[in-house]
Amino acid sequence: MTGNARVTAVLGPTNTGKTHYAIERMLSHRTGVIGLPLRLLAREVYDRIVALRGPSVVALVTGEERIVPERAAYWVCTVEAMPEGMGADFVGIDEIQLCADPERGHVFTQRLLTSRGLHETLFMGADTMRSAIAAMEPKAQFLKRERFSELSYTGSKKVSRLKARSAIVGFSVENVYAIAELIRRQKGGCAVVMGALSPRTRNAQVEMYQNGDVDYLVATDAIGMGLNLDIDHVALSSLTKFDGRRMRPLQPNELAQIAGRAGRYMQPGTFGVTGEARPLDEAVVTAITESKFLPVKKLQWRNDRLEYGSIDRLIRSLEMRTDDEWLSRARDADDLTALKALSQMTDVTARTSTPQDVKLLWDVCRIPDFRGISSGEHAGMLEVIYGYLHDKGQVPNDYMARQMARIDRSDGDIDTLSKRLAYIRTWTYVAQRKGWVVDESHWRGETRAVEDRLSDALHGALTQRFVDRRTSVLLRRLKQKESLVADVNETGEVTVEGELIGKLDGFRFKQADTSSSDEAKTLKQAAVAALAPHFNLRADKFYNAPDTEMDFTEQGGLMWGDMAVGKLAKGDDPLKPTVEPFVDDEAGADVAEKVKRRLQHFIDRKIAAAFEPMIAMSGDETLTGLAKGFAFQMSEALGVIPRDVVANDVKALDQDARGALRKHGIRFGQFTIFMPLLLKPAPTRLRLVLWSLQQGLSEFPEAPPPGLVTVPAVKDAPDGYYTNAGYRLAGERAIRIDMLERLADQLRTEDSRGGFEAKPDMLSITGMTLEQFADLMGGLGYKAEKGERVKVKVVAEKPVEEAKPEGEAAPEAEAPAEDAAPEMEVFYTFKWGGNRGAKPQRPPRKDGGKPRGKPKSKGAPRDTKAQSFKARPPKKEKAIDPDNPFAAALMGLKKD
Repeated sequence: MTGNARVTAVLGPTNTGKTHYAIERMLSHRTGVIGLPLRLLAREVYDRIVALRGPSVVALVTGEERIVPERAAYWVCTVEAMPEGMGADFVGIDEIQLCADPERGHVFTQRLLTSRGLHETLFMGADTMRSAIAAMEPKAQFLKRERFSELSYTGSKKVSRLKARSAIVGFSVENVYAIAELIRRQKGGCAVVMGALSPRTRNAQVEMYQNGDVDYLVATDAIGMGLNLDIDHVALSSLTKFDGRRMRPLQPNELAQIAGRAGRYMQPGTFGVTGEARPLDEAVVTAITESKFLPVKKLQWRNDRLEYGSIDRLIRSLEMRTDDEWLSRARDADDLTALKALSQMTDVTARTSTPQDVKLLWDVCRIPDFRGISSGEHAGMLEVIYGYLHDKGQVPNDYMARQMARIDRSDGDIDTLSKRLAYIRTWTYVAQRKGWVVDESHWRGETRAVEDRLSDALHGALTQRFVDRRTSVLLRRLKQKESLVADVNETGEVTVEGELIGKLDGFRFKQADTSSSDEAKTLKQAAVAALAPHFNLRADKFYNAPDTEMDFTEQGGLMWGDMAVGKLAKGDDPLKPTVEPFVDDEAGADVAEKVKRRLQHFIDRKIAAAFEPMIAMSGDETLTGLAKGFAFQMSEALGVIPRDVVANDVKALDQDARGALRKHGIRFGQFTIFMPLLLKPAPTRLRLVLWSLQQGLSEFPEAPPPGLVTVPAVKDAPDGYYTNAGYRLAGERAIRIDMLERLADQLRTEDSRGGFEAKPDMLSITGMTLEQFADLMGGLGYKAEKGERVKVKVVAEKPVEEAKPEGEAAPEAEAPAEDAAPEMEVFYTFKWGGNRGAKPQRPPRKDGGKPRGKPKSKGAPRDTKAQSFKARPPKKEKAIDPDNPFAAALMGLKKD
């Protein structure tokens, strides 16, 4: 850059002529380069400059197009494809506010920091970048542009009420198609514009709109990036979008970028909302109409000084951080994600030994994922391309030919053609890279020809689906109002011409009663035809709804508010059930799939939250051997296992293994092994549903009311119900397993052989009467002997009487009534009833083996002498497991 080179930032809202000004400035110089945010916009600017200066001096360079005449003086490029180091007199970067974009921002920031013209540099974009540009380039001059026409807000309107020359903006392909279908039925048709379209398809669609064949345009937010169209009104169908990682609300400056496409040059424009989008807040409207937004505080940045010594060094250089307060390291872009994936492939690392190899690998990783497939599939394709380039120096002709043959087909629906267009963009990109294919001229022409054929086919499919030419002509000429239009209100009621014909319950249509079968048939046909777009719009709303709006029933149903939208089904893993959506066939496979995906996300997150401690334990790589196996059993049992089921496994665990499991919250109780956190009402409710699914029950048992220590026994309860409900059946009632363990702690100190009575604390724990407690103890294996005895009254101690004066008689004591019967009380004595011998013993092992414990020598005389026992040293206590349900009985035996 020469000493007198100017750096100017032309900032302002949409419709201020910034791009037009940049073209004029570039053409005033001998050479120039301009970087634009979209391939579509680059093609539009290229066509404008070619019309002014002719094709021989204008180059077009994007990821998929490369038109470079020998005498090229003016280069029109996407920002990513801008050539570096060519020394042009003029350099311009459009939409410079994209420096803050999470996906592509680091590319724009790099251009802001390094791209300069020899004589003039121009940055065009929103005024929110003023402070950031001043910080990055202190010598920059600022030129503020004001909007040519007024922009005003008109509120919310139904699609059917939108005026002609309106653009309706959606934020997903499904949403765009649903709105386009609705407009075709109500308005006769529309053009469709999306960023993923090829320039050829986009131009053909725009031509229909511009020449008046259709009066409506349905587009993604791609129209906000400088595409110039004759739009009077912009209607936003949503205020949220998926940014590649999550659904998020659109910021006011983003809404303004889109809304500002209404009104061209001196013609005023309007904007508003439609469909499910809520009306804009007054503060947001003011910000948009007056172009007052929060300034950009952070620019996305990625180090561009790359090190190619090894793959690891390249990754480290890409992940380098910066101390600049204006710069924030960008999250991993697709190219870096691909590089990390390939660095784990042995075939790739074996080939990559020199800096040249690393540089080639990085170039391959920068192939965009046009197809939008999984990162694994994309990395697999890149591995193949890298292998060819490394081993053969080029991608072979036969391989390219096979890819072309697979893609070069013009049959299929819109989605199929769109996918083929996405696929061909990959091979167009490969063909544009210098030296990557054997015959560059041939393959560039071949890929362009295939793209053109697919573009024409897609335009035809879009037109056929979304344009009813006859209706469109009639509506435009006669200004007729739509006939037989169906509408769905907020409660789901479906009306045609004001008459109620049924209700949309979730994603299923339920028709109301009608006076005649002919009327029902006619109205239903009209409703079903009109409900297709409503299904799609509702599916979008459902997909973006928070988990708090959803729930599951105790019978495995899945609800969205008060609407049933699906049910749970058994999966291969108890913690991974599948879902079956309730969606009418008329809604289409896309809607059904979207509902299914959202429900699966909901239940997966619900399970992950409810069983987080158990899932964390299952994933603990520090657990080994028997501890790891026991953790697996706990996971399969959903966190609760009766102790007698795993008695052998518990005995096999040493203290270290038990300690490791206890750290994850496992409690080794006398009756049950469980995780206390999973006994809370929410995990219990979900566990019963998951268990019922695995058991294949036709009717799921419900969870006991929360907070009760004991509950009445459930008649005909299926095996395993009480355990999964967090209770243990004992007699006529079931007791919560954590409270049972507290009771067991007290029973351990009692003489179960000689007998003992219930303590007040035992009754307090269970909240039972003495009779109920006796029944409970019977259910736990104890024998309860009922008795009756004289109730002992507690007599308060009398105070010492004062000495009486001599001669004064003391008062006589009252004699008890001779005929008063003593007050009796009922009591119970509890003894272990494991067998009928004199000693309580463990029940026999389930595997048929002998009872555990040290056997006595054959022929040894039985010791009948009284014995006394002292507490054993800690080492010898292992003979009696304190966690064993029969420990209390054994302790009583030893005291005998």
